[in-house]
Amino acid sequence: MSALFNDPTFWVAIAFVVFVALMVWKASKPILAGIDARAERIKAELDEAQRLREEAQKALAEYKRKQRDAAKEAEDLLASAKHEADLLRKQAAEDLKLTLARREKTALEKIAQAETNAVQEVRAQAVDIAIAATAKLLSENVDPTRDQAMVDQAIKDLGRKLH
Repeated sequence: MSALFNDPTFWVAIAFVVFVALMVWKASKPILAGIDARAERIKAELDEAQRLREEAQKALAEYKRKQRDAAKEAEDLLASAKHEADLLRKQAAEDLKLTLARREKTALEKIAQAETNAVQEVRAQAVDIAIAATAKLLSENVDPTRDQAMVDQAIKDLGRKLH
């Protein structure tokens, strides 16, 4: 054993063990405190990350809900617009029918009035022609002195009788 105490390797080993023991004894509290602090910091960061994750999930769920609501509202607006457009189209068709019916009635009335005017003009011309023909026939076939009174009377009566 004395050879063991004279061996410098033995004393280096003892010094190393004493040094390590002192380091563990003196430095263990700060090292452990640092490790604990780091563990607490990591735990706080994990808790914060978990909280942020939950907030993000809530925000995502809220966004999806709002997106669904907006899509539903857009569908409702589209359906309402289609319905209103259909009503307007039907109303426009009905208005067009009424307008066309009024125009047709007005055109028919104008045609009837034109026919009436044409018939009256034809009658008036026929009367004028008949009067002129009668006057010519009477003047050619009747003695002008004797029947002048009769011709004048016939002409006066002819206009009243034909109209």
